[in-house]
Amino acid sequence: MRDRILLIGMMGAGKTTVGKEVAARLGWRHFDSDAQVQARTGKTIPEIFAQEGEPAFRREEAHALAEAIDLDEPVVVSVAGGAVLDPANRRLMSGSGSVVWLRADPATLARRVGSGDGRPLLEDDPAASLARLDSVRRPLYEALADHTVDVDGLTPDQAVEDICQWWSGRRTDLKPA
Repeated sequence: MRDRILLIGMMGAGKTTVGKEVAARLGWRHFDSDAQVQARTGKTIPEIFAQEGEPAFRREEAHALAEAIDLDEPVVVSVAGGAVLDPANRRLMSGSGSVVWLRADPATLARRVGSGDGRPLLEDDPAASLARLDSVRRPLYEALADHTVDVDGLTPDQAVEDICQWWSGRRTDLKPA
C-alpha cells in the first residue's frame, strides 16, 4: 500500500487543519478535497449547491477523491466529509491508504462551525443538522477507520502528534522481522 493517509470525519472535525500539519511533519503533499473541488469548478461549495444541487457537488467530491488517490507520491488527503456516503468512494478509500477518522461529538462540531456560514447542509440549525448528519455518517466512518482520534478536547497539534505517532508505529509494524 502506498504512503497515503486519508483523514475522514465530519465538518468541523479539523481535517484540513490537521491534514496540512501532518503532511508538513511527514514531508508529504497535502490534498484537500473541498479545496480541489473549488479549484476545479471555480465555484465555492455553497455556489455549487445553490446552482447545481448536492448531486453535482457529490460528483465533484468523488472526482477529487479519485484524483487524490491517483497521486503517485506520499500524500495526506483531507477527504470531504460526505464522501463516505457513496459506496464507490468507500471502496476506493478502503483499498488506497490508511484511513484515520477524526471523531468528534456533534456538540463539539457545532461549537466549531458556529453559525454554519458557507456550509450548505447545516441549514438554520447547525447543531441539529450536525447531529442528524453524524447519525448517518458515524457508522460509515467507523467501518472505514484504521485509526481513530477523538478530537474532542484536543488541540490540532495534539491530534497531529497522535496521527504521526500512530503512523510511525504502523510503519515499524509493517517491516519484516
